[in-house]
Amino acid sequence: MKYFPFAGLRRMVGWLALAGLAAGCTTHSKTAKVNYEFFPAPPDVPHLQFLTGFSSETELGANLHRSFLMYLTGQKPRPKEISKPYGVAAHNHKLYICDTDYGAVLVMDLKTKSATVFMAQGQGVLKVPLNIAIDDDENFYVADSGRDQVVVFDKDQNYVAAIGKLGEMKPRDVAVDKNRIYVADFQNHNVHVLDKATRKPLFDIPHGPDATNAPRRLYSPTNLALDSKGRIYVSDTGAFHVQVYDTDGNYLRSVGSMGDSLGQFARVKGIAVDRDFRVYAVDAMSQVVQIFNEEGKLLTWFAEPGMSGDMKVLPAKVMVDYEDVDFYQQFVAPNFKLEYLVLVMNQIGPHMVSVYGFGHEK
Repeated sequence: MKYFPFAGLRRMVGWLALAGLAAGCTTHSKTAKVNYEFFPAPPDVPHLQFLTGFSSETELGANLHRSFLMYLTGQKPRPKEISKPYGVAAHNHKLYICDTDYGAVLVMDLKTKSATVFMAQGQGVLKVPLNIAIDDDENFYVADSGRDQVVVFDKDQNYVAAIGKLGEMKPRDVAVDKNRIYVADFQNHNVHVLDKATRKPLFDIPHGPDATNAPRRLYSPTNLALDSKGRIYVSDTGAFHVQVYDTDGNYLRSVGSMGDSLGQFARVKGIAVDRDFRVYAVDAMSQVVQIFNEEGKLLTWFAEPGMSGDMKVLPAKVMVDYEDVDFYQQFVAPNFKLEYLVLVMNQIGPHMVSVYGFGHEK
């Protein structure tokens, strides 16, 4: 595993200061020379590039001027905008974004550059959707903090079932693999593991001595990630670190600690794992995404507030996307080889979705 250097151990940016963020933002005219933004900054070798950001289907590239509705009514349709996003999942070149303001899932189609709203009705109605997962059969699992349930839909977005009874749990995230469903339960301080076919409980994480052992237990589990080895990653916001467990729920290690320096967290939220087992973790306070290696050692960080391009504010979620690289090639610097995408969801600011590219110099 390569170590990604950075120029000195600079202190992380402190708590949110909107005035400071605004002062750090620069604008560019349409005729200005393109300024590509890389992380780490020169003279270190770059590994990530800020590509673009968007908050509506118009910014995604939708053409609303020639729609059939406009032809009939003579009125330009109003573009669908992202209001307050949290969780996101990608499937079949579409982004499924949980929007807590709308109480719905916004579907951004990268092929057609358009948006639709996945707004369930009846038994499947959503209230405060936080996170979403999609399995290999294209079933949707939505962790809804308003219902305090995980709501399951089939590939046609029809309601299937709800996991959890009234007062039983407070789900904050859901993850799925071939055989299991994982639910981060804020109320019971654990992760429920269920059989995917029957949706029946198998066991909880942590269990046994780990459930009460301070370094190994969970306090405020909020976000989940899985890797190809079957390991479960849990961001524990209240304990200021990410906990890693094996496929049987046994504790492996902790990543990060409390603080506002490199390798530490003040309010860790969204997490993701790439194919090389690098861990990406969002800190909503410092507003930086840090990258750790498989053993939990800090490699680098990116997306500091005040950088010119991304203007990331209150980040909540991070996602790694290997399937949609082609849609963003137009933003890639000529001397940079793009390997995959890293998307960061922001709850406020000019870019609700910030898109970064992970790669290397040619």
